[in-house]
Amino acid sequence: MPKVSVGRDRLFEALGKEYTQEEFEDLCFEFGLELDDVATEEDEVIYKVEVAANRYDLLCFEGLVRALRIFKELDQIPKYSVFDIPRESMLKIHVKPETALVRPYVVSAVLRDITFDQASYKSFIDLQDMLHQNICRGRTLVAIGTHDLDTIQGPFTYEALPPTEINFVPLKQVKSFRGDELMKFYESDMKLKKFLHIIEKSPVFPVIYDCNRTVLSLPPIINGAHSAISVHTKNVFIECTATDLTKAKIVLNTMVTMFSVYCKRKFEVEPVEVISSDGHSCVYPDLSAYNMEVPLSKITGRIGVSADANQVISLLNRMQLLAEKSVLSGDLCSIIVSVPPTRSDVLEACDVAEDFAIAYGFDNILAQVSSSTQGGGEQSLSQISNLIRLE
Repeated sequence: MPKVSVGRDRLFEALGKEYTQEEFEDLCFEFGLELDDVATEEDEVIYKVEVAANRYDLLCFEGLVRALRIFKELDQIPKYSVFDIPRESMLKIHVKPETALVRPYVVSAVLRDITFDQASYKSFIDLQDMLHQNICRGRTLVAIGTHDLDTIQGPFTYEALPPTEINFVPLKQVKSFRGDELMKFYESDMKLKKFLHIIEKSPVFPVIYDCNRTVLSLPPIINGAHSAISVHTKNVFIECTATDLTKAKIVLNTMVTMFSVYCKRKFEVEPVEVISSDGHSCVYPDLSAYNMEVPLSKITGRIGVSADANQVISLLNRMQLLAEKSVLSGDLCSIIVSVPPTRSDVLEACDVAEDFAIAYGFDNILAQVSSSTQGGGEQSLSQISNLIRLE
């Protein structure tokens, strides 16, 4: 399970309360987390909080604080949105057909008018590392590139070229390298050498250029030095290249929803249009919530408790799931759950029931012997996915 490191004092300040360690451990337990370790780094007490592997929104200080404040009913659920701008005014990425040979997908967005301080900037970098280690599967599925938009100019192109035709100065370097030279250069780099295998045997390497042929990144290895971000960056251009489009969209949504809190227009994100080689285009990110209708009995029945619709709605709201009642017929009713872009882990009714159980409190659920014995089984989606993987 991933562990998120957060400064204790900064965390408590954001939560609006000074907790004892025992009190904070209790809060973590209530929310389904665990305070795994307490350390001291440079005279700062660091809490290492273990989170669920599929809760990508909790992999940074911002997401953890937001979730706990909503759980404690200190904040409302944010409404995430994209700027309402015409397509002709959007930044664009044109995708070349050769990218299909190595890394076919790219999604993108802009954090406009953002203000970092040292702590939030470090958190921004750390979240990328956490996502790379988890959902991105060591950058094999998705690689994140972040750039100072004020140093580059659109439209951008996502290409795949022979490594000898790619030449640029990589991040934290002053010398220009060809793509093939970079592979040899990073063989001794403790951090980057583990990613080389992803593309080093490919006849073409993925690369992103701006309109002046300035290299933004050679994914999934390294960004260019020219567009490097800093704590002073005001406009961040985010690109995620991928072999899995669904994962790429989740990663992009996680990045922008977590850090748009620091933008001038809070929780608003500037979209980018991605145009494929066949002319098909998509606008990213998609921050719309999707609705799921779940019978009340499926929520409470799975947990084995009695609760009316209003209580279920109130508890789901504490878990960042905006809910409302829908009457089916007679005494039967269902709950319409609005799943935000931060909660990619909520897929089916059982996920809603799990969140209800957390907010209800596991200590409040009476243990009882089941009246029947049932064997577990794979969901149909998992069965189909496994069959596809065998092909």
